[in-house]
Amino acid sequence: MSTREKTSEDLLVDEKLVSQKEIVLYNDDVNTFDHVIETLIYACEHTPEQAEQCSLIVHYNGKCTVKTGPYNDLKPRCTMLLDAGLNAEII
Repeated sequence: MSTREKTSEDLLVDEKLVSQKEIVLYNDDVNTFDHVIETLIYACEHTPEQAEQCSLIVHYNGKCTVKTGPYNDLKPRCTMLLDAGLNAEII
């Protein structure tokens, strides 16, 4: 096995060890589109276009994954969404 193959194999193993989680945002009858969009821009660092698309998906489908990553990155972001009155969870 060459050094390049070994390094590539090590990277694949490392990637599998970092468990990816998702923040799922759920629809509600309380928050306005503008509030959801502004909160996604702030908490999840979405572009305005991303935030608008996610808000529409949540509205029509009932839920949308708004951020993916390691739990330690998602926890404070999910807390910001919850503190803003949105309904979200990490799965």
